[in-house]
Amino acid sequence: MERQCPGTLYLVATPIGNLSDISMRAVETLKSVSFIAAEDTRVTKKLLRHLNIKVPLISYYEHNKHEAGEKILSRILSGEDCALVTDAGTPGISDPGGDMVRLCAESNTPMIVIPGPCAAVSALALSGLSAGRFTFEGFLPTTKKKRIVYLRNLKSEKRTMIFFEAPHKLKRTLADMLDVLGDRRISISREMTKLFEETLRFSLSEAIDFFEVNIPRGEFTLVLEGNSDSPARGSALDESVIIAKELISNGMSVRDAAKKAAGETGCSKNDLYKLLVTYP
Repeated sequence: MERQCPGTLYLVATPIGNLSDISMRAVETLKSVSFIAAEDTRVTKKLLRHLNIKVPLISYYEHNKHEAGEKILSRILSGEDCALVTDAGTPGISDPGGDMVRLCAESNTPMIVIPGPCAAVSALALSGLSAGRFTFEGFLPTTKKKRIVYLRNLKSEKRTMIFFEAPHKLKRTLADMLDVLGDRRISISREMTKLFEETLRFSLSEAIDFFEVNIPRGEFTLVLEGNSDSPARGSALDESVIIAKELISNGMSVRDAAKKAAGETGCSKNDLYKLLVTYP
């Protein structure tokens, strides 16, 4: 008997708010697959109704991922195509989809990503902080003791850090960040692409004061400045100076050279520019 060719797992990015952000390729993929594995079928049903797509849905979320994952894999291996979606954004990033991807990878199951919206990258782009090098940290631990330990391990991190946080946990997270990491710049984005989208940029202490009088609402993405006092920061700045001076010698302006060099090394563009102007 001839062995049946396996199907494909499609990782389909869906809107993080505005439904118009879904790509044409994502729509065509959702229409063409045998079934869709959704983190919350209620959320995905709304999207499918909006797109007038009628494809069978199955539930795949944190508490059933082991049992459901095996069933999904079995169906794919039997020749069916499956679209994996999360409630919003790109599946596999800080959600159970990562386990499904690993399961398929272990069995050499074909996988294709359909790229699209991503809250972490969108917030980073809006932050005004260094985006040359960054680290995604997802959700912090829920217990204070573990959260403090986690933050202490990030104290010397020089790269820009990205976190997700729920509204009811935001104030305590900001307070712990200030206590452990010290006062530094932070950009806080909420409800991105939605009606009440907002990005706030200030210091951690200012953020704490702001949310003492403004109730946190919506899902938050935090973009936190790296440690400017880290020893590694100095080496990155030194490297940037070398790169920038070479660019300047080739005819580039000081400002443009600082921007390009900082983007390559991850140091502060403003710090580099000031250094080049002060000590040309």
